[in-house]
Amino acid sequence: MRGEMQPGMRAGSDLERKYPVALALFVGLGLLVWFTVGEGAVLVMGKPVEIRLVALLVIGLFAFRTVLARQADRIRRDGEKGSS
Repeated sequence: MRGEMQPGMRAGSDLERKYPVALALFVGLGLLVWFTVGEGAVLVMGKPVEIRLVALLVIGLFAFRTVLARQADRIRRDGEKGSS
């Protein structure tokens, strides 16, 4: 029952509802990393980089992927509306 769609409800509306929650969780996770990860450094291409910045970069990439997925879904839905 849970995965079934109700009449009149589109899959896109479910994604639109979850999008702000996902971004808020990414921000929360970023803040958690910022305040909990130590001051250590790792070598990236021979230069020392703070480890917390590496973790924030990974979280940022996931957030960027989420934004791109939402935009792609919007473009797909607009294309379906136009062709109908």
